[in-house]
Amino acid sequence: MSLGAAEEDSAQEIHLPADIDWEMLDKSKFFFLGAALFSGVSATLYPVVVLKTRQQIAQSQVSSIKTAISIVRHEGFRALYRGFGTSLMGTIPARALYMTALEVTKSNVGTATVRLGYPEPTAAAIANAAAGLSAAMAAQLVWTPIDVVSQRLMVQGGDVGCSGPGSEKSKALKASSSCKYQGGIDAFRRILNTDGPRGLYRGFGISILTYAPSNAVWWASYSVSQRLIWSGIGCYFCKKDGEIGENGVSTFRPDSKTVMAVQGVSAAMAGGVSALITMPLDTIKTRLQVLDGEENGRRGPTIGQTIRNLVREGGWMACYRGLGPRWASMSMSATTMITTYEFLKRLSAKNQEALT
Repeated sequence: MSLGAAEEDSAQEIHLPADIDWEMLDKSKFFFLGAALFSGVSATLYPVVVLKTRQQIAQSQVSSIKTAISIVRHEGFRALYRGFGTSLMGTIPARALYMTALEVTKSNVGTATVRLGYPEPTAAAIANAAAGLSAAMAAQLVWTPIDVVSQRLMVQGGDVGCSGPGSEKSKALKASSSCKYQGGIDAFRRILNTDGPRGLYRGFGISILTYAPSNAVWWASYSVSQRLIWSGIGCYFCKKDGEIGENGVSTFRPDSKTVMAVQGVSAAMAGGVSALITMPLDTIKTRLQVLDGEENGRRGPTIGQTIRNLVREGGWMACYRGLGPRWASMSMSATTMITTYEFLKRLSAKNQEALT
């Protein structure tokens, strides 16, 4: 998201590229290019997601490096991309839902808050928070079943670090990791036959509780971070490269590389904070979605049982297993996603000349 307006600091102005709202986009180009660009980003970051998922279901704390070495040594490099095909198939419609809800909400809420008399920075933060919330809720309709299937594929065949092989918990963990699905379609069919449609939406509620607030915080933080960074470095840029206009105001027009760098740093900051805040919920969600229902007959473990098991295994810090990979994944993903997203919007704009 570009700031889209001049930032003023006494007699200094930073003129940023114009923002692009929903009405300015060529929708067919937006969705087609978006599917291609985000598929490439997902492929790059997928191994980190596999590491995070393996750590979250483990009953003992193992470092990310040791987990990665163990996977490659015992299962081969391809194991780092286990379930990627299924994830990719779901990513395309989920991203389409996400981007549509994001842009429509941001445009409508932004206009409404400005009309209500809110200052532009406040209106932008509110619009971004509302957009992130609605986008996450819409996308989870597709992402939750895809998460359930792809995560089952991620962990099968892996050593989940079970201790006490006779325990019911160990049996459930081993069953989830050793069950050999023949691919995404086979996993989808078997989960549906065993648990019905509810099995595909296991953890849907906590996914909403995890991703909706996380997205709201992320987009609001991203908007605020950009303004803080521009206000911090604006003075330096204006003094170094600024042009003095007729009215005595020093102006600076950053090039595309500078704008992209600020967007990337802002995204990484927002992603890191969101990862830290929502990590316990993400760990509980992953356990709910991955573990089979053998512990309670045909029913999967409840949220309460999952929390008690985590605390029993390693105290409250067990809820933060996989924090390193998730922090890295969210920060890298946020940086690449937002720079890709802004690039995508500019490629998809109907009137390219109006952006300069």
